[in-house]
Amino acid sequence: MAAIECIPNISEGRRPSVLDALAATIQAVPDVRLLEHSADANHHRSVFTLVGDPPGLKAAVLALFAAAIADIDLRQHRGVHPRIGAVDVVPFVPLDDSSLDACITLAHCVGRAISDRFNVPVYLYEEAASNTSRQRLEDVRRGQFEGLSQKMTQAQWRPDFGPLTPHASAGATAVGVRGPLIAWNINLSTPDVRIARTIAFRIRESGGGLPCVKALGVRLDDRNLTQISMNLTNYRTTSMSTVMSRIREETARCGVTITDSQIIGLIPEEALANTEPHDLALPRFPEDQILERRL
Repeated sequence: MAAIECIPNISEGRRPSVLDALAATIQAVPDVRLLEHSADANHHRSVFTLVGDPPGLKAAVLALFAAAIADIDLRQHRGVHPRIGAVDVVPFVPLDDSSLDACITLAHCVGRAISDRFNVPVYLYEEAASNTSRQRLEDVRRGQFEGLSQKMTQAQWRPDFGPLTPHASAGATAVGVRGPLIAWNINLSTPDVRIARTIAFRIRESGGGLPCVKALGVRLDDRNLTQISMNLTNYRTTSMSTVMSRIREETARCGVTITDSQIIGLIPEEALANTEPHDLALPRFPEDQILERRL
């Protein structure tokens, strides 16, 4: 049976014991491999990358939900990354031997099972979306957990599965299908979050910037820096080198510099072709984060 990649994002990045328990929950599911997981305390978020066949991934996601809902209460959660759920987003990504249709079928099956078992509202997004207004994850997540109750009273934001009100502590979740995505953070030598937000607006597609780039400007209190937190949704259309070149132009205009950058989760090897670490402000190439080598 064809393998599929799944990358759940969890709204917890500060309690190692909880994250270790979540990882162990995934590892206990037969026929599923946990390739990588990482956490960020400022974002208060963790990312798990697993691969398996559809039955295995469904079992792993449901087990992950059970563990996460037991330990995460969004009413007590504060971080710089937008979120609507304890398990915030569950994307499925077709690998070389799997199809988009198989991933869409799996997303619908898993979404319904989440709502049935945990009474958590589920939104389908990107390739799995039930209508065009749900395709963009940032639209689904706009208003965050705190705005869910009001948002869900609007007819256009009724969930695809589950109740018409958020789960009290776990909120809602977005389940979707997408292509390979690069999560990339670039840190700036300024504590002024207005500068990071200005640059993020200028480079992201929705602000008239680069195609297939999503970006937010956030503050990192523990480092007294700011960060441009990005998702590159198609690195073949807009490469990492192109993004970095544009950000260097914008930082020069604003009178700040880039301190360093980091890649979150796994990255296709092709995305790093013809670049050097210093080109991307990386301390080194993340050899252990290259998807093909983990597979």
